[in-house]
Amino acid sequence: VLHETGGGFESKNSYGSGLFQMRIKVPGGNSGGVVTAFYLTTKGGGHDEVDFEFLGNNNGRPITLQTNLFLNGEGNREQRFLLWFNPTKHYHTYGILWNPYQIVFYVDNIPIRVYKNENGVSYPSKPMQVEASLWNGDDWATDGGRTKINWSYSPFIAHFQDFALSGCNIDGRSNNVAACESSNYWWNAASNHALSHNEQKLSEYVRKKYMNYDYCIDRSKYQTPPRECY
Repeated sequence: VLHETGGGFESKNSYGSGLFQMRIKVPGGNSGGVVTAFYLTTKGGGHDEVDFEFLGNNNGRPITLQTNLFLNGEGNREQRFLLWFNPTKHYHTYGILWNPYQIVFYVDNIPIRVYKNENGVSYPSKPMQVEASLWNGDDWATDGGRTKINWSYSPFIAHFQDFALSGCNIDGRSNNVAACESSNYWWNAASNHALSHNEQKLSEYVRKKYMNYDYCIDRSKYQTPPRECY
């Protein structure tokens, strides 16, 4: 519940690979400036992070789902979607697959974004915890920070349920995720090295129809697109 500060929870364990899923229903009503997040993150400097962030809105305008990656402390990899449903009305399942080959963002088992570990790109290399939070992002989240939270509409309540993970618990074993790269873990198996043909077609359709911002083609941010964009 967000009154004026925020709140969240995190896994006790850290992981080096896996599939992490949560069913979420985000705050409804006039929630401009409010951010609901589900993500993986390291602690400390030069951090790695893989984010789902729901950006609140007012007057019935749609909620934006932003995905982002921070790699060795550098973010600015945002891709944003206006979903094919209203995420304030019902629970939907949001998932992150992370293995040595790719990171896949799933919405109701539909892959909306893939980040491949190839061509020498930056890639998470440290154990990450699973986190969920509700917080004040009104300096950037809605209309570029022009829309501030209207506290008369508080409390803002996010609902989380059915946290499910299949992950390689790395606690105390290593500070490097290489300890979790075995193909004996099903999420690292060959079938999860890339999307299937059907998943690829579904992902392309969703991205063409529902993605409304992509850092890879934002020339005001990058005159030359980052390596992973090619």
